[in-house]
Amino acid sequence: MTMHQPIARTVFPAETLDRMEELYPRQAGLLHHGLRDHPLLSLEALAALGEGLPAGQVEYNPGDVPIGILPEDVPSNGLSIGETIRTIDTNRSWAVLKNIESEEAYRTLLMDLLGELKDVVEPRTGAMLTPQGFVFISSPGSITPFHFDPEHNILLQLRGTKVMNVWPAGDERFAHRREHERYHTGGHRNLPWDEAYREGAQQVPLAPGDAVLMPVMAPHFVANGDAPSISLSITWRSEWSYRESEAHAANAALRRMGLDPAMPPRWPSYAWAKTVGWRVARKLRLVE
Repeated sequence: MTMHQPIARTVFPAETLDRMEELYPRQAGLLHHGLRDHPLLSLEALAALGEGLPAGQVEYNPGDVPIGILPEDVPSNGLSIGETIRTIDTNRSWAVLKNIESEEAYRTLLMDLLGELKDVVEPRTGAMLTPQGFVFISSPGSITPFHFDPEHNILLQLRGTKVMNVWPAGDERFAHRREHERYHTGGHRNLPWDEAYREGAQQVPLAPGDAVLMPVMAPHFVANGDAPSISLSITWRSEWSYRESEAHAANAALRRMGLDPAMPPRWPSYAWAKTVGWRVARKLRLVE
């Protein structure tokens, strides 16, 4: 693996940190970065990384899929991960390399980037827990289906263009509480799609040097532009995000008992009783 190359200068300018102070952790919004042409993020370096990662850290498939496709309906592209990345210009595919922090050089890069954000993040949501990095490599015109994610996330656009279509986190018009419960008890991240949702979207166009701040569990899908794309997603969890996950899992258990629990409160509130009860139940092996 390529040795870590130190970042020559600050990646997130002062105006980006100021903008994060306005947005974080509630709202999605456009940011900017100065991470360009890093040797760890070239196509060849990423192809080599993908070939060395365990199968569970690699996901790739055709990129010309419906926005609301079911995970079990996503076909194979018939290529290896290395072939997919090296021929991304023409193979009409989409790939993600997950948990790149498992490789020392990429972990150092991730921690350098997150370190620039700590002074904004930690006064609001506490310690930056479970840092993870993901790299997305996409063919022209590819789609990342409608889904949500449990992490605080900044996606940095490095090559090509795309449009992030985002909906408000916690709004049951776009992701019902049952979808949260399903996900937080082991279900897939993809969400049911309705064309009527388009009217409620916040669109964030991204070009190289742009980034987008994504709130925890904000539904979104991604439409790639007319050139191959490389994006780096830097993520972290907070105690609040973990407690929200536990509250949804507790609600799923209550729903199996025939109840209809309410949506847990969003930031900055905590569903204290449910999350404490869930943690106790897990320790006592009363729930799986």
